[in-house]
Amino acid sequence: MRKGILIICICIGLQSIYAQSIKYSTAWFGPNANPVPEFTDARIPAKTTISLMGDYYFGYGDQTSNAYVKVEIPLLPERVSLKIWSTVLENFNTSGNVMQMRGASKSSGFEGGDVYVQTRIRLLKEQNSLPTIILNSTLKSASAKTVTTRRYFDTPGYYFDAEIGKSFYTKSNFINEIRLVGNVGFMCWETTNSTQDDATMYGGKLIIGNSSWKLENTLSGYAGWMHSNRYYSSDYGDTPMVYAARFTLMNKNIDYFAQYQYGITDFPYHQIRVGVSFEIEPLTPKGEK
Repeated sequence: MRKGILIICICIGLQSIYAQSIKYSTAWFGPNANPVPEFTDARIPAKTTISLMGDYYFGYGDQTSNAYVKVEIPLLPERVSLKIWSTVLENFNTSGNVMQMRGASKSSGFEGGDVYVQTRIRLLKEQNSLPTIILNSTLKSASAKTVTTRRYFDTPGYYFDAEIGKSFYTKSNFINEIRLVGNVGFMCWETTNSTQDDATMYGGKLIIGNSSWKLENTLSGYAGWMHSNRYYSSDYGDTPMVYAARFTLMNKNIDYFAQYQYGITDFPYHQIRVGVSFEIEPLTPKGEK
């Protein structure tokens, strides 16, 4: 009886050690697996907004291209919204070294992405001496069919964050608005054997421009706990930080934008993103402003 219990305990321990050899972090997976969450200019739109994007990630032995779709539906214009986004399909090609380092089962192919669902609530309206505060609550699906390709986590996750934004206006025609946005939050995702990684989120954004164009500079990231725990490797890679610069041309009915993003830590990618964003009034729920 004792031998049987001992064998079971050893098997469970070995299973745990093996399972945790998979590092559920941005440093050891594809670029669309649990990336640093984007945050907005701390505004909720008045009309349903659809964004269509194409991404190209490169560098460090991994080339990935994908389509990306985002839809935000204001349930109460400028106060409450529902937001859904997903990587529709990614095409990846990794080097043999990267494939071996990650323990991936293949180096190239196609794979579908996770689906994110977010609710946004404006807690405080921006006024002369007060900033806007928006609370976001986000759920991430576990869409990966298998974790062996190391493209997506096969586990769910969620995060809560607050966006705080304030604009300052000038008399210049070239740059008549300077907007500062801060972001703080908490992120959690499951790894294996009921173990979860918890992380603090942070970010800052500087936006300058006018009614025709705007330039955004963003520094953001999150810091998990597993990289500093003695039971896990010091290179667990769950503290990604990224810098992104985004330029947008705004017309009456459609916005065009291009973005470059650089992974500073634990996100071994450069990203180029191009896309369009437009409002669809017929799909906007009726509600009082």
